[in-house]
Amino acid sequence: MAEHYSLSTPLLSAPPSDHQPHLVINVQDLDLDRTESRVLQSPSARIHKQQNGESNKNPPNPFEFIGAHEDFELPSYSTIDPFRNHTLNIAGVYEWVKIVICLPIALVRLALFGLCLAVGFTATKLALHGWKDKENPMPKWRCRLMWVTRICARLILFSFGYHWIKRRGKPAPREIAPIVVSNHVSYIEPIFFFYELFPTIVSSESHDSMPFVGTIIRAMQVIYVDRFSRSSRKHAVNEIKRKASCNRFPRLLLFPEGTTTNGRLLISFQLGAFIPGYPVQPVIVRYPHVHFDQSWGHITVAKLMFRMFTQFHNFMEVEYLPLVSPHENRKENAIHFSQRTSSVMASALNVVQTSHSYGDFMLFSKASELNQEKPSQFMVEMAWVDSMFHIKALEAVDFLETFLSMNPDPSGQVEFHNFLRVLRLKPCSLSEKIFGFIDVEKIGKITFKQYLLGSAHILKQPLFKQACELAFTECDIDGKNCILKQELRDAVTLAVPNMSEDEISGLHSLFDVDGDGRISKYDFLSCLKRHPLLIALFSPGYGTKVCP
Repeated sequence: MAEHYSLSTPLLSAPPSDHQPHLVINVQDLDLDRTESRVLQSPSARIHKQQNGESNKNPPNPFEFIGAHEDFELPSYSTIDPFRNHTLNIAGVYEWVKIVICLPIALVRLALFGLCLAVGFTATKLALHGWKDKENPMPKWRCRLMWVTRICARLILFSFGYHWIKRRGKPAPREIAPIVVSNHVSYIEPIFFFYELFPTIVSSESHDSMPFVGTIIRAMQVIYVDRFSRSSRKHAVNEIKRKASCNRFPRLLLFPEGTTTNGRLLISFQLGAFIPGYPVQPVIVRYPHVHFDQSWGHITVAKLMFRMFTQFHNFMEVEYLPLVSPHENRKENAIHFSQRTSSVMASALNVVQTSHSYGDFMLFSKASELNQEKPSQFMVEMAWVDSMFHIKALEAVDFLETFLSMNPDPSGQVEFHNFLRVLRLKPCSLSEKIFGFIDVEKIGKITFKQYLLGSAHILKQPLFKQACELAFTECDIDGKNCILKQELRDAVTLAVPNMSEDEISGLHSLFDVDGDGRISKYDFLSCLKRHPLLIALFSPGYGTKVCP
């Protein structure tokens, strides 16, 4: 199982239930603090002194006023890439010779694939024709017609080089195990299970519009889900429970990892299969290989299909494991149920389970889209991040976009001056302390994981929202529910004095989300949610002392 990390951050103690948290502001003596601030040095000088033991090990914390502390621990950097295909490129004389030999065979296989797809699609259209009652099970005569498509699915596997498939165990009766869960390595498993079990599946709404595929999954009485919509996820769970409880529906097949991996580990499980509380039958799929990794991973569909067509034979093993049932003698939540199931599957596969999730694949894709040399180094094990900070995948992607705009070096680290450039800050004691807050290793550079978790640590403090509301109120001097450039200048002067006109304009444009020349309350709160580190600009207790 993946290692469970925990923050050692001492959070604020819980307030009494009948009182709201209060923001306590300590106003410092201006002259004394400005005198102290003159002796502060540049980040590089401070780092040099820290390395030689000359600097204070606990510099003032610019976020202490909202309850955040600097001594939180970050998990160590993981070099595991659960999505990496290990044979992205054709290498070796044997592989090239094999491809040349198999090219004529590949053309025949491609023709067989196209023919089976066309026949299966036609049979599916006939089975669906005139069927409007999608809430009830498909009539038996329509299901029998779908056997044509199922046979075509097996022939498609044959065309991909899966001439025989090794099976161990057997599917449990639908009445005993209405839900089947499997690891997910390639697009091959859905085709295999369609032929083998003809189950109902849970699928992304985007798959409905895919040519051929959308029609076939509709015949499987698919349960659509938008993974980013809470209401959609709730509806999907209700549908899983409804269809699992009725033996007239096919059994349900779910891939709880939520995306494909390279099969060398398991990533975190989503809970949809386990919330209804029905027994599940785990299934594990392996693709033994020597020369060609059949996992989907970081490879295009066209390239993967070509490699499959030009193999003499592709190996696939399917093993049906014993049922896993929720404990009846005590109430078991879905998290514990999923953990027991994933432990059984990981043990059978002889792999570990990490805290990666589909969110990490989104981070990888965004980094690839923005032309990063090593996009895998921006994955952070999003399941752990979500559980600790309640940061969702889309929010993490927003943070990654900001971080990548800071121009990280090939090692994925950002330097102080690029950090300031994107956050529209000038070099001063406050900006050094903000940077130092997330530079936990004190090397003068930060990684995306440090930036994300440091920002998330601030964002999820109990007093953060109240601090943002108070900051807007203090800036909105004339009470017109918007902040003009001069009002912003007045608000941040104590924190960052002597800002130039260009610096103020840059900071104002960062907060002016809609670009109308004024910072509305929505603009202000949205900017601080996207850049929570900037809340330090509005801390009167620290703003009067940190900058020269």
